[in-house]
Amino acid sequence: MTKTVHHWIGGKTVEGTSDRWGPVANPATGEVGTRVALASAGEVDAAVAAARAAYATWGTSSLAQRTAVLFRFRALLDAHRDEIAAIITAEHGKVHSDALGEVARGLEIVELACGITTQLKGELSTQVSHRVDVASIRQPLGVVAGISPFNFPAMVPMWMFPLAIACGNTFVLKPSEKDPSASLRLAELFAEAGLPDGVLNVVHGDKEAVDALLVHPDVAAVSFVGSTPIARYVHTTATAHGKRVQALGGAKNHMLVLPDADLDAAADAAVSAAYGSAGERCMAISAVVAVGSVGDALVGKIRERAEKIKVGPGDDPASEMGPLVTAAHREKVASYVTGAAAEGCEVVLDGTDCAVEGHEEGYWMGPALLDKVPTSARAYQEEIFGPVLCVLRAETYEEGLALINASPYGNGAAVFTRDGGAARRFQLEAEAGMVGVNVPIPVPVGYHSFGGWKDSLFGDHHIYGNDGVRFYTRGKVVTTRWPDPADAPAGVDLGFPRNH
Repeated sequence: MTKTVHHWIGGKTVEGTSDRWGPVANPATGEVGTRVALASAGEVDAAVAAARAAYATWGTSSLAQRTAVLFRFRALLDAHRDEIAAIITAEHGKVHSDALGEVARGLEIVELACGITTQLKGELSTQVSHRVDVASIRQPLGVVAGISPFNFPAMVPMWMFPLAIACGNTFVLKPSEKDPSASLRLAELFAEAGLPDGVLNVVHGDKEAVDALLVHPDVAAVSFVGSTPIARYVHTTATAHGKRVQALGGAKNHMLVLPDADLDAAADAAVSAAYGSAGERCMAISAVVAVGSVGDALVGKIRERAEKIKVGPGDDPASEMGPLVTAAHREKVASYVTGAAAEGCEVVLDGTDCAVEGHEEGYWMGPALLDKVPTSARAYQEEIFGPVLCVLRAETYEEGLALINASPYGNGAAVFTRDGGAARRFQLEAEAGMVGVNVPIPVPVGYHSFGGWKDSLFGDHHIYGNDGVRFYTRGKVVTTRWPDPADAPAGVDLGFPRNH
């Protein structure tokens, strides 16, 4: 029997009425055992209406009330870690340890939201003029929306809605239709924690649902994480309709390895950053730039490690890398490898012939390693979003840096070196929003903000952290002047007993 994933609107499951459905496959088997309702514009409107109605009370709720709910939500998330990770593995395919890590990173933002009382403190200046005080406060926006990708079906939504809700907004989430169940479970747990009906709503869908959110007059802001072309479209469309937008796009993250680097540490880092979660993450290292004479030795060490990676179903504890999310995505990723030699790349590891016994219909792709990749190669020019690592060569630090900065993407970059001076130069000179020094995936902790530069971000605000609080609130300045009671003609009667 096929399972059906419906919407979550007004605090309860609402069956889809559009009569349009999307398949949800188990990537390890290729079996389609679930279908997801694809919302119409009318169903999106119902979710926004529920959020708007809930905002009337949630927007004026006390900080104590909000944080009490958030603390209970955090406790439930912690208790259901394994369950949520299993849901992620079943629909996305990543191994259980990766899925648990995803839940843990989402929990960081919930914990940040639990401390919203300090994040929303305003400022006060007294006596700026005679008996005049000026205060700055932050207030919620109203109904806000989030559109999240398939690669982190729990973490990325938790980058958005806990902080938005803590700030007093209500939320409509449109998760990826490829793996929708995790977001629905999060909504159920938030309701169990005491979140009022309508504060968090989940509508599943495709472009029709996305477009309905982008133009809806009652949606004040949109958060998005996905590919650069769609991020640009979301930003252009939503801002044209008067909305605040943070749209995080794609990436081509580089790792610069200098001649003095610890090559074993660099190889370990490159393998985990390139092949973890099957390369399906926007902060994956997809390009290693080897400087000077270290290239051959580094490639050899990477190959030695990559060949040992155990590829298999995510629910097998022995598996270190799972399948790709869909058959179509697997074929697209494989095409970058099959066409690489003709573009001048040296194919060190192919990965396209990967097969897993007993799971022959799964969407498998083994680690692929391309060396001496020219910058003109398609595998270097485009975001692959799969387990394909390109190695480029540079003679000097300056040449490697120029190569990195010439990329249209600016999500993350890393340098591996023992030289503090070189590391300091790189962190200042690399044109990327997030930089790692001997850290391959420099994703900030929850209380610092995540976001890139150039074609990796559209909008002025990074996500979560201080930027997230600013994005989900708007500032207001209040200037007040109160007369001195002593200046009143007959004084002021405050109702106290008179003793004379």
